[in-house]
Amino acid sequence: MTNEDSRVREQMLVELQARKVKVMEMGGAKALEKQRKRGKLTARERIDKLLDEGTFHEIGMLAKHKSTAFGMDKIEIPADGVITGYGKIDGRTVYVFSQDFTSAGGTLSEIHGDKICNILDTAMKTGCPVMGINDSGGARIQDGVDSLSRYGKIFYRNTKASGVIPQLCAILGPCAGGAVYSPALMDFIFMVKGTSYSFITGPRVIKAILGEEINELDLGGADAAQSKAGVACRSENSEEECLQNMRELLSYLPSNNRELPPRIEWGDTPDRTDEHLFDIVPVNPRKPYDMHKIIEVVFDRRLDGKKNYFELFPNFGGNIITCFARLNGSTVGIIANQPMVLAGCLDINASDKGSRFIRFCDAFNIPIINLVDVPGYLPGKDQEWGGIIRHGAKMLYAYSEATVPKITVTIRKAYGGSYIGMCSKDVGADYVFCWPTTELAVMGAEGAADIIFRKEIDEAEDREKKREEKIEEYRRIFANPQRAAEHLHVDDVINPSETRPRLISALGAIIHKQEQAPAKKHDVMPT
Repeated sequence: MTNEDSRVREQMLVELQARKVKVMEMGGAKALEKQRKRGKLTARERIDKLLDEGTFHEIGMLAKHKSTAFGMDKIEIPADGVITGYGKIDGRTVYVFSQDFTSAGGTLSEIHGDKICNILDTAMKTGCPVMGINDSGGARIQDGVDSLSRYGKIFYRNTKASGVIPQLCAILGPCAGGAVYSPALMDFIFMVKGTSYSFITGPRVIKAILGEEINELDLGGADAAQSKAGVACRSENSEEECLQNMRELLSYLPSNNRELPPRIEWGDTPDRTDEHLFDIVPVNPRKPYDMHKIIEVVFDRRLDGKKNYFELFPNFGGNIITCFARLNGSTVGIIANQPMVLAGCLDINASDKGSRFIRFCDAFNIPIINLVDVPGYLPGKDQEWGGIIRHGAKMLYAYSEATVPKITVTIRKAYGGSYIGMCSKDVGADYVFCWPTTELAVMGAEGAADIIFRKEIDEAEDREKKREEKIEEYRRIFANPQRAAEHLHVDDVINPSETRPRLISALGAIIHKQEQAPAKKHDVMPT
């Protein structure tokens, strides 16, 4: 090699490094400082905190937009406003994209969209999860219909990837208009209080058309997006907390639908019992208790003292709990009625929340454990007019469709249609266990006694005393698990202290079960 050849090659490497350094500066010092003053990390800092240290490899770093109209040919946008690549989380490969608000507001152009599509395509081919970080002003106006086309291509890929690879999303800034639908098509959305917001139509348009005054955070901030809209699965206090919780959620999930979730042993023993577990449930069936306490005792405990379950949508549809936990090291999805909220009734929001969780678990080979204490469906005209029939049908449909192991434990009561709606054997439960406190019946003992024994109660000298006698008679004969066990609707009535080992044993017996679904193009789920 001549000295001239060596000099030329060295110059090439210097120029390449200079281009990459320029791209790494993103929107420049002023834009980065402005981002941080808003309490936000930069797009690259977010990736660094999300992934294992030193594992990120960027793809498409030198990409440039194609726009020439409106002076765009003179504007440089580093990496075209989005950082894409792959890295590792707890040693597992994931693909990631992170929109850069400091570069043209993170707006989506043709090339920006192509970079995201490339990540989704490659993740699908390799069977790796996708982690998306949204912080964008929306479609780049100067790109016209080309930017809209790329949104469509992203939506298409989100849909094709659904149920194949986990898709987790963080909205860490603005996400408005059509841009909201990529996160909505992914599996779980995380947001941060005070800096994230997501909506179809912004405050200015709402004011112009409807005359209503509302700010961005009240309309679509993290709290509103979770508690009111049920869009965000978590509303976190900081970006660091958000990114850490995305990592934790992924630890419960497989990399794709062809794998089982990773086993993680926390040091708990499979034969552990708890004599005080029964004490959590009040003798009075009308008195509430916190179902989280049951979960904390029954499922694998962490030696570090941290919470042993990861809850999704904790502030939406609070009458039902959806969370991931571990049972003898294996990931399980938990669906549990929460007596502290609306007495644990099923309503529209709970049905939507529960049915989607069931389908996610089924798609990714995660067994489902149901903890039941449900008095029925929430009554009222708002529920009826809001479509509780079609929304409630989603739960029945999801349970019936799911082929993963399903185990139901009835803690206290299960009345009427909600008994079926929380996964009875009739809609596919593999095993059903009951605590001795269980009441299984068409309705509560009080209502049933008023109907069945109405004549005797009306003719009694002491109507109230007779009514109480008949309530107890009905409860003794019908509203208990013995009759259901006799008719094989229940597999066993168990000592509550043995709930954990019984669940572990039952799950071990059916973990490899196989069910063949009828041949069809796809199902038609209630809406």
